[in-house]
Amino acid sequence: MTPLPDRFCPTDGTRVPAASLAWCCPACRGPLDLDFAPTPASLKSLAGRVNSLWRYAECLPLAAPTISLGEGRTPLVELKDGIRAKLDFLMPTLSFKDRGAVLLAELALRLGHRQVIADSSGNAGTAVAAYCARAALPCTVYVPAGTSDKKLEQIGAHGAQLHIVDGDREATARAAREAADADGVFYASHVYNPYFLHGTKTYVHELWEDLGGRLPEVLVVPVGNGTLLLGAALAVAELHAAGLIDRRPALYAVQSAAVAPLAHAWTEGADDLVGTTPTAPTFAEGIAIPHPPRARQILRAVRDSGGAFLTVSEDQLRHAQRDLASRGLYVESTGVACWAAVREGALGARTAVVPLCGAGLKTGLAGS
Repeated sequence: MTPLPDRFCPTDGTRVPAASLAWCCPACRGPLDLDFAPTPASLKSLAGRVNSLWRYAECLPLAAPTISLGEGRTPLVELKDGIRAKLDFLMPTLSFKDRGAVLLAELALRLGHRQVIADSSGNAGTAVAAYCARAALPCTVYVPAGTSDKKLEQIGAHGAQLHIVDGDREATARAAREAADADGVFYASHVYNPYFLHGTKTYVHELWEDLGGRLPEVLVVPVGNGTLLLGAALAVAELHAAGLIDRRPALYAVQSAAVAPLAHAWTEGADDLVGTTPTAPTFAEGIAIPHPPRARQILRAVRDSGGAFLTVSEDQLRHAQRDLASRGLYVESTGVACWAAVREGALGARTAVVPLCGAGLKTGLAGS
């Protein structure tokens, strides 16, 4: 079996051995990246491979999965005027988080850990719970009070223990991190563990394959903790370095106007978060993250791509959800954020893809 790559801190360069239980940089407590620079396979060589995200084996830090549920290879459909939607709500647990969760559970299994902890506003916890169930790994998921009942039901159905924190998403993360410091615990963090990013990057590898070796001019991505955006940036860099694309798409990051720390920093021209982020209730609960730990990386990725930040109101979210439903696509209120941002022409005539990240059954209709 191929040795696992080491991890390193993108802030101060501290290295962490592959088998270490450390979930963050021991020096600055920041998130870790993976020392891994793969070369993607050519378009022609993908023919006949397994019909899941594992077809991109050369680009994944783990190979030959034992717990796959067939995740990945979601459909791409036209919406209007050169804008397509990728239906990532058609995953085994009904959200894009399966892309990263399968790698986290597979890693925990291979490293021999017998207790997994995750924290989530719902979808990531559901995905980790499902794949831990598949791997027969005991799992505890920390969620904030106010998480959708349907998401709580789904997490529990997979056999995970629910730990409901009387507080917001930030308080939930703090509680999980304290528990993750205990001996023998694998922290399946979709924010701090870089394996998750290397799972989410398959979203772009699939786009590239389905568009015949091309990418659209713009990739529009919802951003809370930024895992899909940073995964997209990884995939674009891999494809470009391999000479498989000659133009990098612009990354457009979408936040709810109610909780928009990154959009605010972008407007200020800052390299990191600025000041205190005002927060208000939002239908886009999955991206309501006041202090994303990878903020610097997210801002840099958007800037380097020639992209920008967009924000959406609660009315825009509500109307976009109903608009998609009228087109046959029932998507949760967080998952419609990108369509809300661009459906009225914000991108001009450029081609784009928006992800529809979670199923509407997880939250119901916004405001109803």
